[in-house]
Amino acid sequence: MPLEKEKQEKARLHPRNKNKDRYDLGALVKTTPELQNHVATNKYGTESIDFSNPKAVRLLNTAILHHHYGIAHWEFPKENLCPPIPGRADYLHHMADLLAEDNFGKIPKGEKITGLDIGMGASCIYSIIGVSEYGWKFIGSETDRKSLASAERIVQSNPSLKGKIECKFQENPKKFFHRILDREEKVDFALCNPPFHASAEEAQKGSQRKIRNLSGKKTAKPELNFSGISSELIYEGGELEFIHNMVLESTHFSRNCLWFSTLVSKQSHLKRVLGLLEKTEPIQTRVIPMGTGNKSSRIVAWSFLSKKERKAWREARW
Repeated sequence: MPLEKEKQEKARLHPRNKNKDRYDLGALVKTTPELQNHVATNKYGTESIDFSNPKAVRLLNTAILHHHYGIAHWEFPKENLCPPIPGRADYLHHMADLLAEDNFGKIPKGEKITGLDIGMGASCIYSIIGVSEYGWKFIGSETDRKSLASAERIVQSNPSLKGKIECKFQENPKKFFHRILDREEKVDFALCNPPFHASAEEAQKGSQRKIRNLSGKKTAKPELNFSGISSELIYEGGELEFIHNMVLESTHFSRNCLWFSTLVSKQSHLKRVLGLLEKTEPIQTRVIPMGTGNKSSRIVAWSFLSKKERKAWREARW
């Protein structure tokens, strides 16, 4: 990755992000020595890795988790999505800021706070960072049993995560909260990174674009640098349909969650997502810009609770 481009990307990360500055590859290699095999000096005279190489990306993120978050064991199948840690961390930092607004500007930390990670994935990444950064507890839902088993192994392999993350199987891929949250169960926030694509063909085209952007090379059958099985990348109707269904179901759990949220990857979808939310009549809606990697994204968050109800929520739970 060119030096100037990386500087620009890092500058857009959240101020609390541990990777808001350039990667300290020397420190990362100490925790994950194999990463050294993928470190090279680029044309700008700066040490970097090949971000179009899936193995290099996985080792980099493994090293980041070990060095910054104390996670020594992070193994999951190669066919699963390997998430870029800085972007995932940014989402959680923005949710922490949102919770702070209802807590006199102070981020609520510790096990009294529970997040719901919708589609936690084999890497368990959002829950890992949330536990490590803020001491929160998590419920992670997953529709793929192999991915769920992988996440559970990661939790059990790291003492700092045990008892903090509950992994739940969602048997209906069209549901988000049903049979994950009990009638009276409450979570302080829900977060989600929806599948981007509506079909395998669309996912393949997206992969080709990503490889071209990262390496400048064309390839007929690209290997995703972040991998990803079909359920992680593809949803019938794509991102917009996924979010549409999530928003509608959230209305039935309006008293179970203080802040619902989702990433909206495509700017072209934002207007329609906000239009749908307007019809469901939340008390508050927020759009939080994010800039990570080689793209811009945004978080859309909504709450059905009034100011009085949010005050009561804080006093009862925090």
